[in-house]
Amino acid sequence: AGPRGPRAPQPPQQPQQGAPAAGGPLTAAALAAAPPGVQKQMLGEKLFPAISKFQPELAGKITGMMLEMDNSELLMLLDSEHQMRAKVDEAIRVLNVNG
Repeated sequence: AGPRGPRAPQPPQQPQQGAPAAGGPLTAAALAAAPPGVQKQMLGEKLFPAISKFQPELAGKITGMMLEMDNSELLMLLDSEHQMRAKVDEAIRVLNVNG
């Protein structure tokens, strides 16, 4: 037996080492496998477009605020558009009070 061709096809290279494909959902397992500094970057890359749907002008600032939250909370927000909207609204209220 053995491989059918000269060599088995290689999967396409990921742009970031160890990071999930950009289009796929971010899982707790993928996050846990990443170093702590990379975890926030991975979350930020998912949060920013999700927040931009609700508040494009403030998405960068709100993403920064949310990245101070616990990673498990952020994963829940990414899973629930309803919770994400509520958190974005809360962040806007905070910005309006402190801004």
